[in-house]
Amino acid sequence: MPFYHRAGKIPAKRHVVFRQSNGKLYQEELVASQGFSGMSSLVYHLYPPTQVKQVGTPYSVKPKIAVETNMRNVSFNGFEIPAESDYIKSRKTLFVNNDMQIGLAAPSKSTSYFYKNAEADELLFIHKGEGTLHTMFGSIPFEYGDYIVIPKGTVYKLELSTSDNRFLFIESFSAIQTPKRYRNEFGQLLEHSPFCERDIKVPENLVTYDELGAFDLRIKKQGTIFPYIYENHPFDVVGWDGYEFPYAFNIKNFEPITGRIHMPPPIHQNFEGRNFVVCSFVPRLYDYHPEAIPAPYHHSNVDSDEILYYVEGDFMSRNNIQRGQITLHPSGIPHGPHPGAIERSIGKKETNEMAVMIDPFNPVMLTEDAMNINIKEYYQSWSSTTKNAVTV
Repeated sequence: MPFYHRAGKIPAKRHVVFRQSNGKLYQEELVASQGFSGMSSLVYHLYPPTQVKQVGTPYSVKPKIAVETNMRNVSFNGFEIPAESDYIKSRKTLFVNNDMQIGLAAPSKSTSYFYKNAEADELLFIHKGEGTLHTMFGSIPFEYGDYIVIPKGTVYKLELSTSDNRFLFIESFSAIQTPKRYRNEFGQLLEHSPFCERDIKVPENLVTYDELGAFDLRIKKQGTIFPYIYENHPFDVVGWDGYEFPYAFNIKNFEPITGRIHMPPPIHQNFEGRNFVVCSFVPRLYDYHPEAIPAPYHHSNVDSDEILYYVEGDFMSRNNIQRGQITLHPSGIPHGPHPGAIERSIGKKETNEMAVMIDPFNPVMLTEDAMNINIKEYYQSWSSTTKNAVTV
């Protein structure tokens, strides 16, 4: 996130002597992206962050591809993803390309281990459940509707307050950022942005853990989990400052942009990465031209796939859509409102729908986990001869 934040105690200058009360040096670590050219933070540990006690046997978590090339509108029952007590096992990847992976998770218990994604930034959308994200930067309480951005390389631990949890997740092989058009040259969000820095939840309540022993850390890289045992607690940080840290933003704080006639999807953009954008659809007033058609017009995605995750409300452009359902409308063929949706929308004043849209600019492949929750015949739901019915 391009703004400065600090917590705990840090020395007056970078890279200088900084001693503990026992005379030992604090251990300085630069947590940086893009080598030394991207955003970074300086972190001060009680112990060196390099004290590895043991390395276990790696195991693969690479998704199994079922459909490499897709040219069909498809839909999936996201709430059919089974709950798992283990956080890593609960993460089911559904869509894959060279830029990102998209999936769902339903963890039922807090993690007993620490976790680090060493190959991707993560964006978690909390659809059901609440808890606390613990990191060496501090803690972030989360709840329904929160997006949590976790930069690549961040060690974290999830403390869940409930057993019924549903997350949408994105793993991005580039940095997840706010849209450039909403920021000035210094990184500050501008007045026309649909959200601002006041809406951001940053890590708080920094706790320094002065503990030695055996600490279980699972590291993901190249689709593989590497089990590590460290000698010291990963959260032995006394202070830090910089621009690289996790943060949260609640979808309900996204202020929709409206107009006299139907506005295109880019007005809903919330985040972006290399070759994809993430949009937030929230309750909003409809278009106020006297002859406006509030429903979206038919459109052809010629440069991107469109993935829509339905969160809650009445989805005015779709028939028979449930919470937790996901649709994929691939590039190359047109899609639009279901039969009757355009007519139903005329004269309506507002919508109460909430959804997360992800537009990958490169086609996604479908995994076996995705096809296990596939809604059959969805692609025919626009047909006048099928009565818009779909079967599971």
